Amino acid sequence: MSTRPFLSIQAQENGTGFLNVFGKGSNLTNCCCTFMGLAAVGVGRGCMDPTLRFSILLLLLGFAYVSVNAASFKNDYGHCERVVKGWAFSSLKQQVKEDKHTLRDLLFFLHVPRTGGRTYFHCFLRKLYYSSLECPRSYDKLRFDPRKKQCRLLVTHDDYSMMSKLPRERTSVVTILRDPVDRVFSSYEFSVEVAARFLVHPNLTSATQMARRLRLKTKGVSTLDIWPWKYLVPWMREDLFARREGRKLSGTFEVQSDDPYNMEEIVMPLHEYINHPIAQDIVHNGATFQVAGLTNNSYQPDSHEVRHCVQKYKLLGEYVLQVAKKRLDDMLYVGLTEEHRESATMFANVVGAQVISQLRGSNFSGEINAANDKSEQSYPVSDSKPSNDDLQSSTPDGKESEIASSETGGAVKENMTVGDLMEAYEDCISSLREAQTRRRTSSLKRISPANFTKEARLQVSEVVLEQIRQFNHLDLELYKYAKDIFTKRHKHAVQAFGSSDRWESMLHSSYGTGMMFWKGLSLGMTLVLLLLAFFVFVNARRRTLKIKL
Repeated sequence: MSTRPFLSIQAQENGTGFLNVFGKGSNLTNCCCTFMGLAAVGVGRGCMDPTLRFSILLLLLGFAYVSVNAASFKNDYGHCERVVKGWAFSSLKQQVKEDKHTLRDLLFFLHVPRTGGRTYFHCFLRKLYYSSLECPRSYDKLRFDPRKKQCRLLVTHDDYSMMSKLPRERTSVVTILRDPVDRVFSSYEFSVEVAARFLVHPNLTSATQMARRLRLKTKGVSTLDIWPWKYLVPWMREDLFARREGRKLSGTFEVQSDDPYNMEEIVMPLHEYINHPIAQDIVHNGATFQVAGLTNNSYQPDSHEVRHCVQKYKLLGEYVLQVAKKRLDDMLYVGLTEEHRESATMFANVVGAQVISQLRGSNFSGEINAANDKSEQSYPVSDSKPSNDDLQSSTPDGKESEIASSETGGAVKENMTVGDLMEAYEDCISSLREAQTRRRTSSLKRISPANFTKEARLQVSEVVLEQIRQFNHLDLELYKYAKDIFTKRHKHAVQAFGSSDRWESMLHSSYGTGMMFWKGLSLGMTLVLLLLAFFVFVNARRRTLKIKL
C-alpha cells in the first residue's frame, strides 16, 4: 500500500497551560479511527468522515481556549493577590500611638454617607469648635494647609487616605457605621430625593445648565461636588428625566406596581440600582472601602487597582477587611447609627469632654474670638433656583445644612459642660429632623406615587434583600466588628463613670430641655402640693386645739 501524508493532531501541555496543535507526516499502512487513540495514532484522510474530523478539530480548539483562559485567570488572580497583599502589608505596618483614645490636636471626622454624620457635625462639632478652628471643608480634594496650627476640625466624606495629607501623629479619627442593608436603602432613597428636585425644569439640559450657572456664581460646596453624590445624583437625575420623557411619549401615566421600590415607570427600581456598575463600584461595601482608604475618591495611587481586584475576586476582600478593622481599632470613637442615643451620649463623654477640656487649657481663646469674627466659612450652595426651597441642595444632605448653620451656629463657651452639650444636641436634632422631613416630602411629591418609608421597605422581596447582603459582604463583617468595639467601649465608659446609674442619668438627661422642663414642672407641682397639704394639716391641728381649750 502506498504511503500518504496525513494529518496527525496531538495535544500536550507545554508547562504554561497552553495546548500545542500541530500537523505531522508519517508512513503508516494502517489507520485507526478511534477517538481515544487520537493523540498517539495518526488519523488518515481516507478513514475519517470530514464532518467528524472537523468536529474533533473544534473540540480540541475548545480545549485550547479553555486552557488559555484558565492560565489567564490564574495569572490575573496571582497579580491581583500580590497587589492586594502588598497594599495590606504596607497599611498594617503603620503604627498608632498607645494613647489612641486621647484626643489629639486635629479631629478628623470620617463621614461615611447616610450614617447620621450631618447631625453630629451640626449638633455636636459646631457646638464644640469655633468656625475659625474648622479646616476649610472640602468633600473632594484637600484645599487647606494641614500645618495651620489653628486648624482643629476636619469633617469630610473623603476616605481614610486623607490621613496621608494630615499630620498623622497629631490627628485623631472618629466615624459612625450603619447596618449595610439600611445604608444601601438610604443611599438609593437620597439619590432619588436630590435628583427629583431638578424635575421642576422642563428638561435635563435646562436643569444641568441652571445647576452649573449657580455653582459658578456662588461660593461653597454643592451636593453635586460631594463624593459620592457627584456620581450618584447626576446618574439618577438623568434616569428620572428619561423616564418622565418616556411617559410623555407613550402617553401612559398609570403605575402598575404599588411598591415604591419597583415603580419602573417613575423611578429606577431598587433591583436595577443595586446591580448597576456605578452602584457596584461606589455604594456596595462602601463603608469598608472608605475606612480602608480605597474609594474611587482615594488619594492612594494604587487604591483603584486594589479595589478592582477585590471586586473581581471576592476572596481577596479578607485582606481589605483586616485593614479596615485595624483602622476602627485605632480610632478615638466608633458610633452606630442604630444605637443613636447610646452613641450620642458616648460621643459627648468621650470626644466632647476632651474637646472642652482641650479648649479650656489652650492659650489662644482671644485669638479664636478675633479670628472667628473675621472667619468666612464656605457653606453649601443650592443646585437649582434659589427662590425654590425644595430645590436647594447643600452639604452634605441639602437645605437642612443651611438651616442648621443659622440655627445652631456658634460654638459653646469655655464653661460648657457635657450635660449642656447633650441638651443643645437634642434641641438641634429636632430642628434638623423637621427640616429634613419638609425637604424629603417636597422632593418626593415630584415622583408621586413613589414614597419611600420604613413600611414600604417591607414590600421589597427577599431576593433583592439577599442580593444586597451578598454585594455588601465586607460591610456586613465590618459592621459586626464595629458593634463589638462599641459594646466594649460602652462598657468601659460606664465603668469610667463609676456606676451604671450615673451613665443612665447622663443618658436620660439627653432627652433635651423639653423633658427636663416637664420633669422640673412635675417636681415643682409635687412640692406645692406637699406644702399645701402641710398648711391644711397645721390649720386642722390649730382648730383641734382651740376646740379642746
